[in-house]
Amino acid sequence: MYKPRIADQIIQNKLKVFNAINIIGPKGCGKTTTAEVKCKTVVKFQNEDERANLLMIANTMPSKLLQQEKPILFDEWQDAPKIWGAIRTDCDNNKEDVGSYYLTGSSSANVDTPHTGTLRIATCRMYPMSLYETGESNGTVSIIDLFDNKSSFNGCVSQLSLDDLIYAICRGGWPRCLITDDKEAKLMVAQELFEQTFNVDISKVDGARRNPLWAKAILQSYARNICTTADSKTIYEDVKINASMSEVTYFDYVAALEKLYIVEDIEAWNPSIRSKTAMRTGKKRNFVDPSLAVAALGVGPKYFDKDFNTLGFLFESLCIRDLKVYSSPNGGTISYYRDRYGLEADAVLHLKDGRYALIEFKLGEYGVEEGARHLCEIESLIKAANESSKGSSIRLPDLKLVITASKYGYKREDGVYVIPIGCLKD
Repeated sequence: MYKPRIADQIIQNKLKVFNAINIIGPKGCGKTTTAEVKCKTVVKFQNEDERANLLMIANTMPSKLLQQEKPILFDEWQDAPKIWGAIRTDCDNNKEDVGSYYLTGSSSANVDTPHTGTLRIATCRMYPMSLYETGESNGTVSIIDLFDNKSSFNGCVSQLSLDDLIYAICRGGWPRCLITDDKEAKLMVAQELFEQTFNVDISKVDGARRNPLWAKAILQSYARNICTTADSKTIYEDVKINASMSEVTYFDYVAALEKLYIVEDIEAWNPSIRSKTAMRTGKKRNFVDPSLAVAALGVGPKYFDKDFNTLGFLFESLCIRDLKVYSSPNGGTISYYRDRYGLEADAVLHLKDGRYALIEFKLGEYGVEEGARHLCEIESLIKAANESSKGSSIRLPDLKLVITASKYGYKREDGVYVIPIGCLKD
């Protein structure tokens, strides 16, 4: 049975005005299933029983494949790139036939198409499932409702224990995990995706043959540096210990991992509240799902009974994944703030209407006080910058949040909301 996704809302809204939609995201995040339940015809170019015939039609007269009951799903459409042009032409000829085509693919590799799909083929980015989508978060706090009406919040209680969250981090948000109740078997999904990435997918993404051991070394270094601002030189030097690659080759491999939607770094937020020399502007290293980092590290849930330091970074990655999912219908994006004076916000959640939240992630109550203080100090810096500025002012944060792995949520006297990740939803 299909489990509803937050992306369903985005797809529905975009197909009110566009003829087609291209659903992108990492392999195994549920793109095909999400599209399949909405379509009357499904064309899978990787179906070996039909592949040769489908590719022949797609390469000679792709419009023939459009003459089927709509909506039509073209899965892994990159294998038959001419289908893009055929859909674009049909969109031009039948502008009012919105919602006719779905395209899905697991990479952003450059595909040779004669035209873009601008204003014809919309795009929807999908992620692995959030805790709310898997049914683990009770969803008593809507992140968007909190932006809209802060007074509606009067506390919350999470049913997720720390052990539950550790397991969720190691398992990941992969829909395939839902087909079994065997907890050990579920952990194998992320491990299989990790191994498939460096053994097969990194060479298939754009046809360039790459060394699996080098790719594995990069993924392992990323895992050791997850949610840190380790620069490229640091990771490259780490990788060189076990892989004799050039710096140019290193960047090529990272670019391929980005095309596969496996690696997803976080940009720095640079408001004009400090001198430029004080700001940290490097990217924060991250995966699309924390389970891939766990697989790269070669550990399991029991390991984190004795390593809360690494667990803290992985918890941050889990929260960032979920915030991206929850805010996606409102055009949400994530950045971070850090300066050389030690002041930081682990994340800054921006909505498309300009509102934003300053966020810190803490495993337990012991870190809440420090996290809240950081957020209030950043807000004070913004106020001071606005008072001294003769020009345009910087918007004050609409929310200050400390997201935790603990049980209880509440609002502090300083205006900071402390909310367990096990209570959040879109």
